[in-house]
Amino acid sequence: MAPVKTVCVYCGSGFGGDPAFALAAEGLGRALGQAGIGLVYGGGNVGLMGTVARAVLENGGHVTGIIPDFLKSRERMLDEIQETIVVGDMHTRKRLMFERSDAFIALPGGIGTLEELVEQMTWAQLGRHRKPILLVSVADFWTPLLTLLDHMRDHGFIREGLDLNYLVARDASEVVGMLRAAESAGPSPEAEAMITERF
Repeated sequence: MAPVKTVCVYCGSGFGGDPAFALAAEGLGRALGQAGIGLVYGGGNVGLMGTVARAVLENGGHVTGIIPDFLKSRERMLDEIQETIVVGDMHTRKRLMFERSDAFIALPGGIGTLEELVEQMTWAQLGRHRKPILLVSVADFWTPLLTLLDHMRDHGFIREGLDLNYLVARDASEVVGMLRAAESAGPSPEAEAMITERF
């Protein structure tokens, strides 16, 4: 697998009800910045999105924000980031986030976060990419989803040969190490390129 140089972080535009969520976003951003891993995210200045982006910046990291035009006022773009890309629609946003990222991380969030995460799981299941997908299940946030995935397996809807590959961290401090381990365990850059070219 090619080295992870940039990660796409999906997370809430709000803070949620547990202070641990914001602490995890700040910790993740700090870890990414210190590791020299660039952030690709939704471009907003609010909630967990803004928290992780500011933490990456404060620790010397590079941040790319990709935001649809209609969300610029609602999510208030973070002006300090190095690169902002304004697109016409959500489909273009998600495609660019995919193309510019070597891995995907999901912090706590709402239905938009869930939709983006599950889309990457689906594309990976269908063989469109082999980029690492990692859920940061701070305060067991993602446990209900993980239970649902087990339920789908138990009922034969996630079948052998079409299983999902994802990692689960309980704390943001684990993320960089897990990504580095995934690099070592993954396919060669040549095999990864062949998969991505078919997408």
